[in-house]
Amino acid sequence: MASLRIGILGTRGIPNRYGGFEQCAEFLAEGLVKKGHNVWVYNSHDHEYQEKVWNGVNIIHCYDPEKKIGTAGQFIYDLNCIRDARKRKFHVLLQLGYTSNSIWYKLWPKGCKNVVNMDGLEWKRSKYSNSVQKFLKKAEGWAAKNADHLVADSVGIEKYLKEEYDKQSTFIAYGSNEFSDPHESVIHKFNLTPESYNMLIARMEPENNIEMILKAHIMSGTGRQLIVVGKTDNEYGKHLLNTYSHKSDIRFLGGIYDMTIVNNLRHYSHLYFHGHSVGGTNPSLLEAMGSNCLIAANDNLFNRGVLGEDAFYFADEQQLVDIIRDIAAKYDYQKFINNNLRKIRDQYSWPRIIDEYERLMLTVTGRLT
Repeated sequence: MASLRIGILGTRGIPNRYGGFEQCAEFLAEGLVKKGHNVWVYNSHDHEYQEKVWNGVNIIHCYDPEKKIGTAGQFIYDLNCIRDARKRKFHVLLQLGYTSNSIWYKLWPKGCKNVVNMDGLEWKRSKYSNSVQKFLKKAEGWAAKNADHLVADSVGIEKYLKEEYDKQSTFIAYGSNEFSDPHESVIHKFNLTPESYNMLIARMEPENNIEMILKAHIMSGTGRQLIVVGKTDNEYGKHLLNTYSHKSDIRFLGGIYDMTIVNNLRHYSHLYFHGHSVGGTNPSLLEAMGSNCLIAANDNLFNRGVLGEDAFYFADEQQLVDIIRDIAAKYDYQKFINNNLRKIRDQYSWPRIIDEYERLMLTVTGRLT
């Protein structure tokens, strides 16, 4: 089977220091290299990793002025990446997301297959103004109509793309791994003991229902700590920090990108909160499922599509207060935990996800029929 020349853009770069698409790019790029393909990943010029190769993956650094001029810099960064991609003679250009690259659709390279992972319903995110939401809806349409092939990371998104744009897509979820090497000493460094705390990991954005979770945890009065993992350097994060950091049962740990630490914190938690209300298959949710977590999730079709009946669901503060108070022992719900671990092994393992992306890329380039 001939190897492919594959470009991946749409992220701040690898190794991951930011979020879901960066993590997807990291695992996917390395996995495709191991399968014999040549892979290039676009990185911001100021990414902390400055080498030209990472674990066999070629790194292309492009100028990214986001830190200087804000969100508008993302459009310039993506334009720089697309201009470079036009010279590379890729067989496939995988674009992770459409928010700031679909505006340049007329400049997408013509000599390769442009595959776009459509992410979640970005235009529904409450952090955006009405005008930005309208723009994102247009950008979604540009990507959906101009891509050679679409990837949907949830069945809900796959259905939406068909109904909204009459476009077929390939469902490929995010991947994850089962965490199987816990060490209690890791959480001791944070002065924590098993099941003495609940946990929340999220970007500090309103649609992740973080404030609802904080309020419900305080109202529950269980005496357990709530540890919050995520950078708090944006406006909303600073609001949460200023409002709740003085509470004795709330601890903000900031952003943690060492997966050994994060997975141990998850593994030994009593209850794990997933408040995300917008998007497809969320990476942090899969990681929680693979880390032995008992999960309380925001009640929406995306979370239910992944967790099924193996979680608790909340739509408001009082429902969450009741959940927190009712769960006395995590392992009373071992069936939930075991079922979610099985899903990670059978449906969401990285080897399977990498295989599915490779199969799609070989198919759209005519190398697999």
